[in-house]
Amino acid sequence: MSAPIIVSALMGPADFAWADALRRAHFPPERNHLAAHITLFHHLPPSALAEVTARLKALAASPPPAARLTEVMLLGRGVAFRIDSPELLAMRDDLADAFAGLLTPQDQARPRLHITVQNKVDPATAKALAEQLRRDFSPRPLAIAGLAAWHYRGGPWELAAKAMFRG
Repeated sequence: MSAPIIVSALMGPADFAWADALRRAHFPPERNHLAAHITLFHHLPPSALAEVTARLKALAASPPPAARLTEVMLLGRGVAFRIDSPELLAMRDDLADAFAGLLTPQDQARPRLHITVQNKVDPATAKALAEQLRRDFSPRPLAIAGLAAWHYRGGPWELAAKAMFRG
């Protein structure tokens, strides 16, 4: 069975460890099949994998994009950290232009970049976590280390391609 492709940005090791620990602590364990991630595209066709891989490698030949965690976001039934990164969004825009005819409606819209640490909980639980995280939160840089393509087969994602930024 062919699996859709998800494209994500990869965090630097320290930022990934921090975000993933929060996700493991606060995401319902029976629903937490993924490590912390930054989704750029949710569903590209599997037939595009070779071109996706080539384009990720080309983008990663440049220095990593600057990024900042800017706020704690309440998602209604979850909590995330908002990411501000015009450079990463510009890379995503380049990919969106290249795959324009293949994008789902969800992927046609420009995303609000974020790292989800909790989802699929009751709104009161999400609100309590958002308030707790906001108490200690200060905007700060976020390391973006690379880009990846993943196969989605209904459970954990399977790595299909990875390209790390240079410089």
